[in-house]
Amino acid sequence: MRLRVIAIVAAMLAVVGAGTAQAAPRLALPRPGGVSPVGTTAFHFTDTSRADPWVPSQRREMMVTLWYPAQYPGWRPTQYLTQRESELMVKELGDKSVPEDALTKVRTHSTVDALPQFRRMPLVVLSPGFTLPRATLSSLAEELASRGYVVAGIGHNYESTAITFPDGHTTECVACVAKDWVKLVQARAADVSFVLDRLVGRNPVWGGGRLIDARRIAMVGHSIGGASTAPAMLADRRIRAGAMLDGMYYLPVTGLDRPFLQFGAPVHEPGGTVDPSWDSAWREMTGWKRWITVNDGEHSMFTDQLLLCQQAGVPVPGLKIDPLRAIRVSEAYLTAFLDEHLRGMPQRLLDGPSPRYPEVRFWG
Repeated sequence: MRLRVIAIVAAMLAVVGAGTAQAAPRLALPRPGGVSPVGTTAFHFTDTSRADPWVPSQRREMMVTLWYPAQYPGWRPTQYLTQRESELMVKELGDKSVPEDALTKVRTHSTVDALPQFRRMPLVVLSPGFTLPRATLSSLAEELASRGYVVAGIGHNYESTAITFPDGHTTECVACVAKDWVKLVQARAADVSFVLDRLVGRNPVWGGGRLIDARRIAMVGHSIGGASTAPAMLADRRIRAGAMLDGMYYLPVTGLDRPFLQFGAPVHEPGGTVDPSWDSAWREMTGWKRWITVNDGEHSMFTDQLLLCQQAGVPVPGLKIDPLRAIRVSEAYLTAFLDEHLRGMPQRLLDGPSPRYPEVRFWG
């Protein structure tokens, strides 16, 4: 799956590089569908109680971006990736013709440090795929924030191609050497609990922290982030609901009694031979649960990557689903899931097939 992600980014960046001699393609996230402007702020957290699993000589660090409903837009747009993050992603491709700042120029629909709305809001924690920056879930984050959610995207240190910290230093993917999936999901589960302590604990670090309703928290993860969702829920009962986006299960989910959504590409249909872990985990869950897949969907359909590639004018080999449609389908079902389980608003969309989304299949 990681090679598939790299191929997508490579195609996108190659076109951006080719376009610099003329007018570079405009890369932009889709406009959120909610009514609220979206603000962002970022935090550098250090868990002094834990050694980093990949660099044990250091304490565990992470970057966290918050997206939230704002009273009105701020004046500074949120940058998609930093200069150094973009440089390192380009360097991984080994193509010197690609502009180093290609991924710093993606247009977002949020602004930095906008004043948050003064009301109680549920919290959704996002964990990205392996090697991927937290920014790759920006479309989903902006959508949820525009609809009244505070969203915390975690940059798990040494597990991404690049993470830039406030002092300017940028770390790379040390975990890419070991590829210890069990260790990854265990580390991420601990990261999530630590982030919750900082956001909804006794002394919230965010100025709007008192606005977050600690009784209404969910986690959504993509790929290895999805694999980390059930372990995080089992380790921390503050997480009331969770969604797995096209990941695999590396640990048992025995005892998972809270709402859970399995949402993926056709490879994750029941009885699949590529990843039988979904069948096994499904049998262990005892709470509310749904299992849905998207016809012609693929692993990166929940992220911004496919859409950015399409905007760059390069088709992704084997891609069958329209990227914008994939994002809208994902947002519709994830918003329905969160509205039902964090806001107590029953959603018919989760009861079975819908003519609005004929590509979505229900398996349970």
